[in-house]
Amino acid sequence: MVSCLLMKRQVRLLVLETAVDDETYGEAYGEVCGEVCGEAYGRMLIHRLAAELAVQAPAKLNLFFEVLGKRTDGYHEVETLMCPIDLYDTLYFKEEPSGQTKLECERVSGVSTSRNPGLNGTGFDGTEPTGNQPVELPQGSDNLVVRAIELLRKRTGVTAGVALRLVKRIPLGAGLGGGSSDAAAALIAANEGWNLDLPRGQLAEMAAELGSDVPFFLADGPAICRGRGERVEPVAGVGSFSFVVAYPHTGLSTAEVYAICRPARQPRGVAAMSDAFSSGDVDQVGRLLFNRLQPAAETLSPWVKRLHEKFTREDFLGHAMSGSGTSYFGLCRHAHHARRVARRLEANGVGSVFAVRTCR
Repeated sequence: MVSCLLMKRQVRLLVLETAVDDETYGEAYGEVCGEVCGEAYGRMLIHRLAAELAVQAPAKLNLFFEVLGKRTDGYHEVETLMCPIDLYDTLYFKEEPSGQTKLECERVSGVSTSRNPGLNGTGFDGTEPTGNQPVELPQGSDNLVVRAIELLRKRTGVTAGVALRLVKRIPLGAGLGGGSSDAAAALIAANEGWNLDLPRGQLAEMAAELGSDVPFFLADGPAICRGRGERVEPVAGVGSFSFVVAYPHTGLSTAEVYAICRPARQPRGVAAMSDAFSSGDVDQVGRLLFNRLQPAAETLSPWVKRLHEKFTREDFLGHAMSGSGTSYFGLCRHAHHARRVARRLEANGVGSVFAVRTCR
């Protein structure tokens, strides 16, 4: 009985890695959530297999993003409302007899609804803008996953080795928080795998050292993030929201985007968006979507500007760039609306397209 259950779990995780489109992926993930998941940590799900742990790490969208000013430490003071979405990386964690930290990374192609490389080659009008190269996946100590493991080792004195396998579905350099989510997943996996039983607050402190967005992924869901992003205030939500996300296969430097962003003299407040989100008022959320970094990103990347123009011609309730780009998203009335618009966008070759929902 036990061996059959473990085989079933492994087969379903394999389905997640090889799902050919967003709908198949969502169905497979739903089965994993319902039948395999041993426990949840915030919006991350931990699967306990025979000899390893598997943690599902979600992407995020910034529904509201205001830049309040530059701080003396070089960072910018921000106020943002972020929500996790059901587009996931998977981090596998198991002990390594050598005592070393080993990381194997792989990208899963074909997870999006798009079959057309679109913006990876030519754009909407057949021309090819210059600049903005495809983002490479960091390896070794440059990867936030490894840095998270080594930081936790340093804090706890753990000497055991670990073999990590990271399956990437979240696009790189897209403003979707994939690297930050993976780092949070590494902290969670190590805490569980090494039976450290560290409280969430202690993990959050380490998360803040790793990156501004990392603490968010240890929270229980949507949140308002302040400071440089590390101060997290959970936001209650009603139901789920459906989106279409497009990624043009090229990235932007976050530092460069911030460098040319000009904070407003009279910043917008997040309260109205928070109220609309909490009450489930999808029309009002669509009207209030906002990202102060978007004009700067459009200056640096022709792809962001083109996505903005393309999304404006679609029947979204609202649309905006996520994070510092280059991904772009539109809010839909429901999941069927999102799938319909995603298919229309993929036919126009707008890079990778994902029909997603907020994590429940």
